Amino acid sequence: MNYILFDGPSRENLLPFTFTRPVADIRIGILTIREKWEKHLGFTTTTITEDYLSDKYPMVEMEENVMINSSYLPNAELVEMIKSLEENQAIFKDEDVIAFYAKEAQEDIDFNTFSAIELDDDIIKIDHSWDIFSKNGEAMLEDFDLLTNNRKSKNIPSSNQLINSENIFIEEGAKLEFVTLNASSGPIYIGKNTEIMEGSLIRGPFALCEGGVVKMGAKIYGPTTVGPYCRVGGEINNSILFANSNKGHEGYLGNSVIGEWCNLGADTNNSNLKNNYAEVRLWNYQTEGFSKTGLQFCGLMMGDHSKCGINTMFNTGTVVGVSANIFGSGFPRNFVPSFSWGGHSGFTTYDTKKAFEVAKVVMARRHVEFTESEAKILEHVFQETRQFRRS
Repeated sequence: MNYILFDGPSRENLLPFTFTRPVADIRIGILTIREKWEKHLGFTTTTITEDYLSDKYPMVEMEENVMINSSYLPNAELVEMIKSLEENQAIFKDEDVIAFYAKEAQEDIDFNTFSAIELDDDIIKIDHSWDIFSKNGEAMLEDFDLLTNNRKSKNIPSSNQLINSENIFIEEGAKLEFVTLNASSGPIYIGKNTEIMEGSLIRGPFALCEGGVVKMGAKIYGPTTVGPYCRVGGEINNSILFANSNKGHEGYLGNSVIGEWCNLGADTNNSNLKNNYAEVRLWNYQTEGFSKTGLQFCGLMMGDHSKCGINTMFNTGTVVGVSANIFGSGFPRNFVPSFSWGGHSGFTTYDTKKAFEVAKVVMARRHVEFTESEAKILEHVFQETRQFRRS
């Protein structure tokens, strides 16, 4: 069977992260949503997404296909149901389509003609950008079991202080000495070829993905995920960095999601709680206004390729788009459009030519090429978000 992940109606609610990737390639827990599905199914997947993303994330269609809504994270019961799907069958959760069987020739899908199978089991759904950090702990527990089942952790050097060591898993090539790992509140997963420098204090749930680095004296509270090849320091609480991003210095990051190829300057801090303890509102790209989150704690949402200078301060519930460059004293407003250049005193448009020059240098440092496909995606985002910029 050929498995295809589709974005579904939640894509717009997951901006700015879905400007540059399908929903399936969002990281939550330890793995991306795609990686979770592929491990559960035992097959690779392709994607139905926006046309401008399709060169980088193509779809492969065969005679028989199972389409899966990427907003839903897999569990054992759902995977078995999906593997058992037959023609003209679809799995629903309330009114949502989770998965369905489709033939290559089916141009228009009329679910009224499908046999409906209802999923009664509880399942994690990523419906809004803030779900990425607020549901990270649940997702990490499932990923930890998936990745460590019937496997034995590498030995942990004796210089480290461990609490609830049976809940700590270390992959090959990980380096850590004189570190405190407290897994009493949740598991700790240390990926391949990672490094946790001396003096770091880490409380689970926590994941450090392949090639990631935690710098000296870091203080990290779970549930936090540091994605592949990210570098972090200072204080972090309940946050996710997708991949290849840096928060390498002192400063606080809490209840936040940071995309790929981002850099937070030294002593960058974000607020995650309003002074009046009120519910946090976040910018909504669909309504072009601020929407309720139902959360008291909510920090910074930063899209791919965005940067901020030293001593940057972000208000509670700030959304930064793709490829923004923020600097200067004072708080920038709590919605910074994509390709903005400036700070508290105002923004101008960040020209794509200059932005691409920076992206090439940044990616080359990690031995990754800035491709024509990547440039086309960012150019599309620049045009699509033009309306939000004031200049």
